[in-house]
Amino acid sequence: MGTAWSQDGASQSEASGQQKQQSATEPHPSTYTVKGAYNTVEVKPSDNVDKTVVKPTEQKIPHNFQAILKDANGFRMDKSSTEEKFGQLRAGILLNQKRKKYWVDKNFNNCFMLYSRDLSICWVDDCRYWQWTSVKETSDEFVDVAELLNVCWLEINGKFDTAELSPGILYEVAYVVMLKDPAYGWEVPVNIRLTLPDGSKQENKVNLMEKVRGQWIKIPVGEFKTPVQKHGEIEFSMYEYVDGKWKRGLCIKGVTIQPKN
Repeated sequence: MGTAWSQDGASQSEASGQQKQQSATEPHPSTYTVKGAYNTVEVKPSDNVDKTVVKPTEQKIPHNFQAILKDANGFRMDKSSTEEKFGQLRAGILLNQKRKKYWVDKNFNNCFMLYSRDLSICWVDDCRYWQWTSVKETSDEFVDVAELLNVCWLEINGKFDTAELSPGILYEVAYVVMLKDPAYGWEVPVNIRLTLPDGSKQENKVNLMEKVRGQWIKIPVGEFKTPVQKHGEIEFSMYEYVDGKWKRGLCIKGVTIQPKN
């Protein structure tokens, strides 16, 4: 019994010595990867620092978001945690009496939806030509939609200040529309145009007859890269009044301005 105990103790002592020798010869890793709620950072450990306690870098703050939220009606930011706060921004916040919606994408870049109430629509206040309906935008919020009854002069304009967009990002502008039966008068393509702050224009034609009916679709107008310092207004238009045909069945939800994928 005494001999067996002595052999076990010697084996344990020898294994302990090998572990110490191995840890003394093996180098420490040059970096540690630390995952936070919204980012991943690499840090270089120090012999004098507890490597189990590492603070991630700061959150990326959305551009100008506090000033943008001043236009939010009855909105209260959840400050209980960073995750809750940015979760609200990802979900989206209605602005200016439901005329706009603001949210951030996965990279915390600003995105906007300008609803039809925020656009300039020719004859929209005449109930012979247009009517206002509503659609459910969130679990408990409805927004107004302009539905075309009958016009021969189609013109829908809007504008937006690029100072509210994230700088240095490629953005795309698109109309969000739906053709609703009975729809007619769309044999001639509609014109779309984007005018940038420097006066340059992007123009195209879109054949709505080729688009699916009964569901919301995006009609891209153009794209641009936001400047870092010098800002200005962009203007966008959808129009057709040369042909003179009466048109019906176009629903206008609004215009999106968000980073191009």
